Amino acid sequence: MLTIAEDAVVDPSVTLLHRDGDRDIAIGARTKIYRGAEILGPVEIGEDVFINRDAYIRPGTRLGDRVNLGPFVRLITDTHEIGGHDKRAGDVRHEPISVGDGTWIGAAVTVVGGVRIGAGCVIAAGAVVTSDVPDDTMVGGVPAAVIRRLR
Repeated sequence: MLTIAEDAVVDPSVTLLHRDGDRDIAIGARTKIYRGAEILGPVEIGEDVFINRDAYIRPGTRLGDRVNLGPFVRLITDTHEIGGHDKRAGDVRHEPISVGDGTWIGAAVTVVGGVRIGAGCVIAAGAVVTSDVPDDTMVGGVPAAVIRRLR
């Protein structure tokens, strides 16, 4: 099921891939999603969220309220089991991503599956987030590391 709050603004070029029952997408009130985004459910997007152009959001992602995503952000829950010699990319699985309320994720950030980003965080542009980020923390780099704690 696709649920979009009445006052949410979703650019017509945004691709929302869902199937009733198993690929639900919920978009909260006052949320804005700019052009070119692709979202494959199940995905939950809170209220007052801003998603800049060309975001790529995969199944099992949850964005809290007042989250901001810069352009070209990738939230990638997909991964593979390690297969045998003939095909190392084995069976696909999705590990969830959770982004806490009030977090700002900068341009061209990649977050991999299984990561929880706390509330009130800043993820610097270009970072690759491979592990959990505590509340009120700024991280950056490849792989992302703590830059400082935020008040």
